[in-house]
Amino acid sequence: MDPFRNMNDWKKNMDHFFGDTFWNEFEDVLKPPVPQINLYKYENELICYVNLPGVKDLEKVDVYVDYATLELKGMIDINHESGEVMKNEIIQGMFERKIELPYPVRSDKIQATYQHGLLVLQLHRLVNDGTKKNRLEIRNLEEQ
Repeated sequence: MDPFRNMNDWKKNMDHFFGDTFWNEFEDVLKPPVPQINLYKYENELICYVNLPGVKDLEKVDVYVDYATLELKGMIDINHESGEVMKNEIIQGMFERKIELPYPVRSDKIQATYQHGLLVLQLHRLVNDGTKKNRLEIRNLEEQ
């Protein structure tokens, strides 16, 4: 007998009773978002800090802004050649995340910098409507 069969039946019953969106409320608890971000809102500006440890090649990180959506794609790869892994808590591998922004932002006035494992995005509120998706160039502050 499959011990998880009862759990699957229970989930189906919950989906039927509460609707398919029932589990979406628990998504952040069950599966933490990657990469982690802090987003700060000002009247006409957003500042977004993105946790990207171990990124050596910024060309492998894609940042797109499309109206009121921020999209992050890339790879977190922390290579440690020797020794036995005792704890492995930093999430590694390919990531893809979309963040809905509190308001539309300008695609022509965005700054992106990377230093000490943090990608910092400075986004400015859009006054006029624009629907073009732009890839951002990230300036590496560690190479200066």
